[in-house]
Amino acid sequence: MVKKAMLITFSINSQKFESSYERNKFFRKLYGWKQIIVKENKKYVYQREGLLHKVPHIKVDQSSFIVPEEECEKVIKFFEEWADKVIWKNFKVLLEEDFEEV
Repeated sequence: MVKKAMLITFSINSQKFESSYERNKFFRKLYGWKQIIVKENKKYVYQREGLLHKVPHIKVDQSSFIVPEEECEKVIKFFEEWADKVIWKNFKVLLEEDFEEV
């Protein structure tokens, strides 16, 4: 069965970010991050979720991924919030397999 999907590609314009903190904020909101806290000789590890933890996707490359057509509005909205600092494009694609990677 063929499924409609959207290929999203992006590149960041590092000069437009005010700081490396702001650039990292973009990547953390998109991909999530692992937080490690050491307290009283104990180590606590937390996985903080990003947008792609909530949206089924197939990672194609470091800065490109495929999302189901019905989920692409969430991703487009996210990239529109960063449009002044991130260059992104989306392309309609057809897939012959399901979205297994999340």
